[in-house]
Amino acid sequence: MARAIPYVQTTPRMPAVLELLKPITWFPPMWAFMCGLVSIPGSSANRWTAIVGGIALTGPLVCGTSQAVNDWFDRHVDAINEPNRPIPSGRLPGRSAFYVAIVWTALSLLVAAQLGRTVLAASCVGMALAWAYSAPPFRLKRNGWWGNSAVALCYEGLPWVTGAAVMAGGTLPSPKIMALAALYSIGAHGIMTLNDFKSVDGDRQMGISSLPVKLGEFNALAMACFVMAVPQAIVIGLLALWGAPLMASVVGMLWLGQLFLMERLLDERPKDVVPWYNATGVTLYVLGMLAAAFAMRLLA
Repeated sequence: MARAIPYVQTTPRMPAVLELLKPITWFPPMWAFMCGLVSIPGSSANRWTAIVGGIALTGPLVCGTSQAVNDWFDRHVDAINEPNRPIPSGRLPGRSAFYVAIVWTALSLLVAAQLGRTVLAASCVGMALAWAYSAPPFRLKRNGWWGNSAVALCYEGLPWVTGAAVMAGGTLPSPKIMALAALYSIGAHGIMTLNDFKSVDGDRQMGISSLPVKLGEFNALAMACFVMAVPQAIVIGLLALWGAPLMASVVGMLWLGQLFLMERLLDERPKDVVPWYNATGVTLYVLGMLAAAFAMRLLA
């Protein structure tokens, strides 16, 4: 009697590809893209094609690419820590995840090219950082300062510039908008540091110098709060200086709310309270981004 030959999957399935691209991570850059749209005055009625293309670009394409690249170059670590992920589980066999990352990179740049030179330039920077974050020889993720800076820029600054450029017909946004995008990118470095607390033990074992590992958990937490708070204080001052006192007050109230929440963040064990702060303080942070974007629209 012949023995049954076990089935071995040789082609990737779409649910596994979608899981690789991690849709839950698409929201931050898509929100920043929306802030870019809001910051430019004018009707969006004749720009819906470009807006939909920009949403797809910042979320499923560029951010999705970064997730695929990260999982491919972390596949050996994931085989130990998270064996149920698509690559170590075998649901994305062979080098299929790497090919997804290549195709998604090319598709991202192709879509970006249709949206103007400014969008293409921002996307090229984002793609370069996405690969440098995970891939050797750079592996920026091994250093909390460089890795978090790369992610913060890709999640906040570049999508904001992309949204503003799409709304402005492909031109470079004003220096004021660029300044706000840069400041919120700097603040997002602190948010990225908070995200590192969920993997402190694994980072220590694998030699990844995240800031909680490098600085110690309390020092990293204090640094993250400082980095989140100071750029927003500068934004409040700039909005008031530029003639938007009402929106400066709105951003200021949201900022004060974060400072209140940070007191608890610094008083308790980071692993116990960081998820709570991500759901509360970070929400206030991104609402402040939107308020600052509205201020730019009103000032134009």
